[in-house]
Formats: sequence, C-alpha cells, structure tokens
Amino acid sequence: MKKLLLLCLCLVSHWSHAQFTVIHNVNGYTPNRAGEITQFSTLVIKDGKVVKTGDKDTIKQYPQSTTIDGNGLTMLPGLIDAHGHVIGLGDNLSRLNLRSTKSISEVGELLKRYAKNNPSGWIIGRGWDQTKWTPSTFPTAADLDKYVADRPVVLTRVDGHAIWVNSQAMQLANISQHTQSPEGGEILRLTNQQPSGVFIDKAEQLILQKIPKRSNAQLNKALDKASAHLLSLGITSVHDAGIDKATWQLYKTRSQQHTMPLRIYAMLSAADPHLEEMLKVGIVKEQTDYLTIRSVKIYADGALGSRGAALLKDYKDRPGHKGLMLEQQPALESLIRLSVKHGFSAHTHAIGDRANRIVLDSYQNVFKNTGGKLLRNRIEHAQIVDVADIARFKQLKIIPSMQPVHATSDMHMAQKRLRESQLEGAYAWQTFLKQGIKVAAGSDFPVELANPFDGLYAAVTRMDKSQHPQEGWRKEERLSKQQALQAFTLDAAYAAFQEFKIGSLEHGKWADFILIDRDYFEIDSNQLYNIQVEQTWIAGKLKYKRN
Repeated sequence: MKKLLLLCLCLVSHWSHAQFTVIHNVNGYTPNRAGEITQFSTLVIKDGKVVKTGDKDTIKQYPQSTTIDGNGLTMLPGLIDAHGHVIGLGDNLSRLNLRSTKSISEVGELLKRYAKNNPSGWIIGRGWDQTKWTPSTFPTAADLDKYVADRPVVLTRVDGHAIWVNSQAMQLANISQHTQSPEGGEILRLTNQQPSGVFIDKAEQLILQKIPKRSNAQLNKALDKASAHLLSLGITSVHDAGIDKATWQLYKTRSQQHTMPLRIYAMLSAADPHLEEMLKVGIVKEQTDYLTIRSVKIYADGALGSRGAALLKDYKDRPGHKGLMLEQQPALESLIRLSVKHGFSAHTHAIGDRANRIVLDSYQNVFKNTGGKLLRNRIEHAQIVDVADIARFKQLKIIPSMQPVHATSDMHMAQKRLRESQLEGAYAWQTFLKQGIKVAAGSDFPVELANPFDGLYAAVTRMDKSQHPQEGWRKEERLSKQQALQAFTLDAAYAAFQEFKIGSLEHGKWADFILIDRDYFEIDSNQLYNIQVEQTWIAGKLKYKRN
C-alpha cells in the first residue's frame, strides 16, 4: 500500500512539473506595476501564464519541466499597438500600395501595371501623400484618367482622410458640378467649380458607398494576413480603432471558434448605422483575453495633411480655413453619452487643437450629467493640443492614445501647416507624462507602417531614419527608452483595462513575449528601428519564428 501511494505521489509530482515550460538563457526586461524595469534570465510558464521570472539557477527548481534555450536573445513583453486598423492593414497588403510614391506620374505607372495584373472590377489603393511631391498640390481625376479611364479607381490618402478618384468613379457615383459637400466633408473643386476628384473626410462616402462590400471570406483573409504581419513585428495585441458590424461579427465568430490569431481590443465605430444594436449586445470579453469589445470610436475632426484637422486659428498655409469638425459638440456629447450608458468607454479621434478642446468639453459635460469618468475614455491622436488644455486630460481622466511615428512623419508638413504658437502642444508626449498622464502608444497602421520599433525609435529620438533633425524635432518631448517601452506595453494595456492581464511579464499574467536580436536598452538609440523580431509568443505558445 505504501509503495502504491509513493508511486502515485511520484506520478502527480511528475505530472505537475511537466506542465511547466522554462525558457532560460535570455536577456530579459519587463516593466512592472511599480514603474521599474525588472531584468531576468529565466521565464517560467504554466497554463499559458507567467509563474515567475528569475536567474540562471531558477531552472533547477523545475527539473521535470520543458526547457527552451533562449540562446542569449533579448526578451521583452509582447508589444501592444494601441491604435491600428486590422482589416484595413490586411486589405492594404493585397491592394495597390502607393506609400513610397514621389510624383503623380509614379502613381500612374504603378496604377497602370496593377490594372494590367488585376483586369476587372474597382481598383482600390492607398498611401499617396501630396506633401511629398513637387509641386505639393492635390492631384485631380484627369491625372488618373491618363492611366486608367475605363474602370473606377479609388486611391485613399495615406492618412485615410481623403480619396483621389478618376472620372469613371465619379460618374458611377453620380457626382457632378451640382453635388454639394456634406457637413464635415469637402469636395475639392477646379477653377470652373467642377469636382476635382479629391474628396475629404465625410465627402469620401459619396464615392465609397458605391464600392461592392467585401465578402466574409475576404474579411477572414484580411484578418489572417494582417495578423501574420503584426506577429512578425512582435505585436501580440492590437487596439482596433473603429470596427463596423461585419468586422464585429467576424471577430465574435473567430473568438467562439478559438481561432483569433492575436489579441484584439476592438472599438465599435460610431459611424456604423448599427452602433446601437451592437451596444445593446453588451461588452464582449472572453476568458482567454483574445477578444475584448468594450469601447466606441468616435470621430471629431479630420487629419492635418489634408487640412481637415480642426484648429483654433487659421492654417498658416491656407488663410481663412480652420479645418473640419466631423461632428459638432451636441452630436459628440450624444455619442459619448450613448457609449457610457451602455458601459462602453468612448475613444474619440481628435487631431487639431480646436477638436481636442471641443472633445474635452464634451467629456466634461457628459461626466457632469451622466457619469462615465472612470471608464478610461481616450482621445485618439491628441496631436495638436493647446497647452492650456493638456492638464485637463488628467482632471478628466482622459488617456491620450498617441502614435510616435506621426511626429516624425508629419514634422515637415506640420511646420508648413502651423505657426510656432500652434506647435507648442504638438505631439507632446513628455509633457503629458510630466503631468502624471499615462500615454498609450501605437502606430495607426496602415496610415503608418506597423513596425513598433519604428515607433520606439521615433519616441526616443524624434528623428527620421536619416537622423534628422539632429537631437530630434522639438527634442524636449523625447521619451526615455523605459518610458517608450512602457507606452507600448503596460500603459497600452492599462488603456484597455488589461494591465493585470498583459503588458508585462509578472506573475499571473499571460505569457506574451518576444525574442529580439539586439539588446533594446543597450543598443544605440539611433539603431532602434533596425531591431529584428526572432520569435513571438502568446499565452506561452510560439506564434511566429523568423526564418
């Protein structure tokens, strides 16, 4: 009987140890909830969660475990992108990519080649930016007609806030000289008042509503394609900034099937006509934390590059123009109120200083009359904020969700668009942190490239990749390496109510981590964007390995 009992105890002991996975010989760093960086060389995992981090001797405590040699690679928590567009990225990876174009003729040649290889249907592309062309003026439909005139062409500007279309697309949408710009949008016109072919913000829908809707198979393909790309970059969790009903249904189905490829915290799009129907279904939060839906993405203004960002004073390079409010304050308050009444956080897009002020006023009024202040509401982008309004973020408990790469992408354009006085609160990450405000960092892919190491580089240096300007643009707003990492991990997790689940490699959290080829804290800051991801793990399972 004693022998049988001893055998059972041995089997139980062996079974319990066998559940542990020990990854050793790593150069590990993790932020912790005390605001410090912990270093370690061994990570212990059980049931997909972190048991502990330790030194080289920790492995001796788990003799029957599965051991994995980290080969001296640097380990960081899985990176979180707090603002991206997953399906948009997946679409982009399959469509006409215009990001690197430097002229209308270059766009035209790519368009002609794409049309030849894709001989039917609408031609959809994205990535043009007229501010990078010479001359830096908006293009026209006639410019596209020279290359493709017999099929509709719709090319989205890099920021997603303007489209450039050919005459065939305008004809199919019944656009004429008499078509009026909708409120919150603008149809750019030629000197003879005919539509030029560029539609800004809400005017985009005049054309976009004519494009055939994607099939469920296409949505699934876009999700998988985007996720594979993100995992290869070390991103284990994304805050998807504005999903429609079809994507909402897709995510719920994939979650029920346990086939979500990475973690997604999704915001319902306030522009979707089915918003209230989705809100009534309630918060979606499944046990493995692969899918969370508990917020609404609201849109206040446009973007700076298309002069749609709403400013308190005129644009320096367009006198008499202050940008576009996509929703006026009563509508913004109504949408925030609707969100918080259903227990959903309100995350509002605001780029210009006027938009940021109106959004802050809207939150303040709703909190006073309805409540919802503790829902970790956010302002997405918070790019140009009047200095006097920055302290209000803390007073109202609003989290600025900011994208470091926007500063280095926008800096030359921003200086043309804005006066020095308007730039004082621009891309002001360090100022926010000094006020005791957490900053959640992201990229806004596919507006920008999704690589988080581009974002970490921009956050720490505020330079472009040719290391200009020296010491960084408005260098006082640079972040330390620790601050930047925290913004892409623990503080991004906080912005999604997930700081006790992900964002750091602490006991009881999901074992989401990456192995990279260089030491993040020791490498020269100018080389941060060259870091390569060797492996990406979610919940203790390998999801990506570099060839």
